[in-house]
Amino acid sequence: MDVVIAGAGPNGLMLACELSLAGVRPVVLERSAEITPEPRANGLVGQVVRMLDRRGLYQRITGTGQPPAPAPSWMFAAMPLDLTGLAGNPVYVLPVPQARLTQILAERAAELGVEVRRGHELADLSQDGETVTATIDGPDGRYQLRTRYLVGADGGHSVTRKRLGIGFPGVNRDNSVSRSVNARPPAEWIDPASGALNVPGYGMIAPLRHHRTETGMFVWAPFPGRPPMLHTTETGVPGDTGLDQDKPLTLAEMEESIQRVLGVRVPLTPAGGGPQLMRRLIGTNTRLAERYRDRRVLLAGDAAHVHSATGGPGLNLGLQDTINLGWKLGAVAAGRAPERLLDTYETERRPVGERVIMQTQAQAALTAPGPDVTALRELFAELLADPANVRHIAATLAGSDVRYESGGHPLVGRFAPDLELRIDGGPVRLAELTWDGQPLLVDLTGAGLSVDGPWRYVRAGLAGGAAPDGVTALLLRPDTYVAWATSAAEPDADELAGLRAAGERWFG
Repeated sequence: MDVVIAGAGPNGLMLACELSLAGVRPVVLERSAEITPEPRANGLVGQVVRMLDRRGLYQRITGTGQPPAPAPSWMFAAMPLDLTGLAGNPVYVLPVPQARLTQILAERAAELGVEVRRGHELADLSQDGETVTATIDGPDGRYQLRTRYLVGADGGHSVTRKRLGIGFPGVNRDNSVSRSVNARPPAEWIDPASGALNVPGYGMIAPLRHHRTETGMFVWAPFPGRPPMLHTTETGVPGDTGLDQDKPLTLAEMEESIQRVLGVRVPLTPAGGGPQLMRRLIGTNTRLAERYRDRRVLLAGDAAHVHSATGGPGLNLGLQDTINLGWKLGAVAAGRAPERLLDTYETERRPVGERVIMQTQAQAALTAPGPDVTALRELFAELLADPANVRHIAATLAGSDVRYESGGHPLVGRFAPDLELRIDGGPVRLAELTWDGQPLLVDLTGAGLSVDGPWRYVRAGLAGGAAPDGVTALLLRPDTYVAWATSAAEPDADELAGLRAAGERWFG
């Protein structure tokens, strides 16, 4: 086999789809017999929303033909971010339950011919210079597979990472308790227009936002078409408070937690309608793998990094890991690119993981209880009155500040801009040209570029507006990051030589 993927969550399935687009058919192992209906992540935030649009998956998830639009507001450390006047707002939000996202990716993988073996779990692995031997526990007993490459997308407790002996340093804190439930507060407390929760004795609490108090955090989340969710986080709670961690969370315990955070009682009744979230988590865990690759075995998603879910960065980070890795591993496995291309996976993605961990830790510090933190928040709120600071925070949250290369044209190394193009007289979005996951050369010069290469060539004009940085041609990697660009009306010999060099570097 060319590639075995351990884990059929969103990251493992997305990687399988990307490999298939690159001409490689992986086998995916998943210990669960079926997609778990347990409520987990509630949606996607950031640049990954635009990336899903560039694979035609955004339309499947939303059920519409409309492209994604940036959110008018978001939050950072329970402080509101007004994004309405932000030029090039990078914060995109896609509400979708993780189970639904997993199902859509599973359906897409099946269309592409991916084999997913459910009830099969990676138990051990070994490797030599040519192959990886995976030992697997299946429904009919233990067996082995030999593969050229193996990718661990098997979560924070990754068997892949542990068997490789890759360190997972970080910080564990046991001074917090988080509780999440699907439940309903009194119906008369919910504002029918805004969905806000008007708590008698406390006041109005906006929906789908983190709400900090001096004693903790509260979230009211009335998801459309789904049971509403309530969440609390209490920080500064010793880990040995006598809380029985083996005892299931109850609505009575949740009511007591809400009362400690808000100072008033909020009566709750069961939500009904499908699987119910009743989850209690003790402490927080922030870790980053020391390396993402050991010869023929690679890590992706939570197997490589775990961190706070504040702001929703987890799937944004993990799915983009797989999209970065998929085309590279596909090209190497298919013999189109040298082995060293895989080294760029870690050099490009691990710094992004470091940055996500930094901003989630910063948010945790800014939402902690206490008057000192309150004073810090007041100062931070003043800084957020400056649009430049809002732009910086928004880019950090979205991951749109990532640049894999510096120097040369300003667009090189960056996520390609959304362009409205005209081809053969008809309008086409750039995103629609990238659904096949192939390298793409977009020529806007008018004169035409006479350079052949391992890419699909599209000659187009702009449907309206000016191109960013005056770009007249750009070469996109399959993950739609810019490998080469020019703003010349007629690129000269040196620039065309740069195009050929970029093609050889990335595509063999």
